[in-house]
Amino acid sequence: QLTPSSFLRIGQLSNVDLNEDIHELETEVPRQRPNEIPHNEKLLSLKYESLDYDNSENQLFLEEERRINHAAFRTVEIKRWVICAMIGILTGLVACFIDIVVENLAGLKYRVVKDNIDKFTAKGGLSFSLLLWATLNASVVMVGSLIVAFIEPVAAGSGIPQIKCYLNGVKIPHVVRLKTLVIKVCGVILSVVGGLAVGKEGPMIHSGSVIAAGISQGRSTSLKRDFKIFEYFRRDTEKRDFVSAGAAAGVSAAFGAPVGGVLFSLEEGASFWNQFLTWRIFFASMISTFTLNSVLSVYHGNAWDLSSPGLINFGRFDSEKMGYTIQEIPIFIFMGVVGGILGALFNALNYWLTMFRIRYIHRPCLQVVEAMLVAAVTATVGFVMIYCSRDCQPIQGSSVAYPLQLFCADGEYNSMATAFFNTPEKSVVNLFHDPPGSYNPMTLGMFTLMYFFLACWTYGLTVSAGVFIPSLLIGAAWGRLFGISLSYLTKGSIWADPGKYALMGAAAQLGGIVRMTLSLTVIMMEATGNVTYGFPIMLVLMTAKIVGDYFVEGLYDMHIQLQSVPFLHWEAPVTSHSLTAREVMSTPVTCLRRIERVGTVVDILSDTSSNHNGFPVVESNPDTTQAGWVSLGRGRSWGLAAVRSSPHPRCLLQVAGLRGLILRSQLIVLLKHKVFVERANLSLVQRRLKLKDFRDAYPRFPPIQSIHVSQDERECMIDLSEFMNPSPYTVPQEASLPRVFKLFRALGLRHLVVVDNRNEVVGMVTRKDLARYRLGKEGLEELSLAQT
Repeated sequence: QLTPSSFLRIGQLSNVDLNEDIHELETEVPRQRPNEIPHNEKLLSLKYESLDYDNSENQLFLEEERRINHAAFRTVEIKRWVICAMIGILTGLVACFIDIVVENLAGLKYRVVKDNIDKFTAKGGLSFSLLLWATLNASVVMVGSLIVAFIEPVAAGSGIPQIKCYLNGVKIPHVVRLKTLVIKVCGVILSVVGGLAVGKEGPMIHSGSVIAAGISQGRSTSLKRDFKIFEYFRRDTEKRDFVSAGAAAGVSAAFGAPVGGVLFSLEEGASFWNQFLTWRIFFASMISTFTLNSVLSVYHGNAWDLSSPGLINFGRFDSEKMGYTIQEIPIFIFMGVVGGILGALFNALNYWLTMFRIRYIHRPCLQVVEAMLVAAVTATVGFVMIYCSRDCQPIQGSSVAYPLQLFCADGEYNSMATAFFNTPEKSVVNLFHDPPGSYNPMTLGMFTLMYFFLACWTYGLTVSAGVFIPSLLIGAAWGRLFGISLSYLTKGSIWADPGKYALMGAAAQLGGIVRMTLSLTVIMMEATGNVTYGFPIMLVLMTAKIVGDYFVEGLYDMHIQLQSVPFLHWEAPVTSHSLTAREVMSTPVTCLRRIERVGTVVDILSDTSSNHNGFPVVESNPDTTQAGWVSLGRGRSWGLAAVRSSPHPRCLLQVAGLRGLILRSQLIVLLKHKVFVERANLSLVQRRLKLKDFRDAYPRFPPIQSIHVSQDERECMIDLSEFMNPSPYTVPQEASLPRVFKLFRALGLRHLVVVDNRNEVVGMVTRKDLARYRLGKEGLEELSLAQT
């Protein structure tokens, strides 16, 4: 429990430098990394910056707004729709590309291995087949892991936690770059073809987001090409809205679920929402599904038949044969409980595994070795399970892509092979739709157990891969097992159809792992093309979420926390009303005068110890030496402080209150364009800067080290009046933490200035100051800040 005494060190950030022992090592032995990186979940990393969703309403902005007429605003609105359509089309095409390449490469691999197994079953020596399968898997995964580990580590995993953070307002380095997209797409193809327990659906969401971020800016910083279009959208606010559209288009291409995509973007992603956005996002999702559908239909040779709306198609569920009765509702709820418990177990195991990876497997070469190991083990486990299984089913009437005969009689195939010897998507559809009696309960039980641990081990490897399909597959397997057991118990009653229970089990397992309710219900309904199951799916998902949340949080939130990202949830911690802005804020604040020496600005920006990104602009009044009143026109007069130096050496000016806020990025653009005035003559200004100059420098502003300022220029003055935001948001120092939090979170701010009753700057609230407090087991906890 936090006591008032623990706030005596008011606002001072507790910096724990996790790199200390690393620095010592580096001084003795050059280029040697430590074997263990100490990592603790009770940390917030200082390396993440905030995105700025607040428009700076400076004079340049107001002038531009006056110039733009009604027709120009209409054009901007039309451009928004055009961008959304382009996002949909491109996301759909990327999904097609992934699907077609995976289908061909995986088909090739399975045919080679199948011929080999058939050959060696006849004459003995199956260990060669195992070796071939394991080597093929490991080598494909090795390539997929190499490109991720060495070229773009952000492309690892499904990318959903990263996009969630981006939409929350955290600037994750490289997350929406073109290079990330290329590595992501290639990585997904290789990891699915390499037979890992992964799906290609999760990464589609990340891919859609990258596409959206790229198109909306009208240029590529990676390719150094500027197409001079969409320049109006070069700021964080606009980019974020398009990224949420991209995420929705990704879901919609992956599952053929446009409404589910919009709801996913609303529930998991976007922290900020408005009505116009909903309609545009829905448009992007629809276009994305339609593009995928038409291209795949042409590819499969039936151009007019739009039958494949998503990367995974669960197939139609016939509601007449598979309706549900009222007495099954308790059974569904029970399945939800099982899903919640299994999901919590999955997350807890993955949590410890990820902690281990962060501490010990942090070198890229080790990460690649681990990925190859998992690929080889997955192939070996699959082979051994198929080899030991004696579950034979007749080939006639079955829809198996690669039937392995192994030790079965002629005309029969090994049913364990349908689960392991296939891409996970196909296995899910088989479990949903194969007729009753296609699987032996023993087969399903063993498969569930093995695949559960394989999927858990695989999530978090340095490969691009999603967790959606493996979760559905685990759930479908135990759900089908559950259905088979029910029909045994009820003597083969007609309502106990194993396919229906496979669907409920899949929903329960996925809900228990990722804890999405609304969007997942709609995605499952759209993917099965059946509204009848809407209610049971919703019940199952709600139960799974409630039960799972009791034990441990969802997989994505857990990974965000493990990466020490300063993520702001919807509300401030419940018990935090006793904390005030004065206790939360960062001090001391570096202030600038309205007309400041260039040398001072350069020194402040070059100071690595503070590394601030926002600077309050204050008005100094050197004449006033005693407390007095300064009229501010319109008959309003403000009290003025007696002369006193502010607590920070850089604020050694007689402060007369806050006048505005200026950002590091703006100052850098000013220095780069050398917008200086001579000391004597303050009216001399060179070329007027326009907002375009700031937009052209966005998003990668040059570092201060790259800007050369001569000794003479250091003596010049720089006038910040027309570039600073004259009306920044402020809070009084007595405001409670939840009030500050609400203001900060709802407006998507990056800096919130704390002032006293004389409107003098006393501190600054940033994202990390608010994200530091969270509810733990013992009440309110304060996280420490670390440099890693």
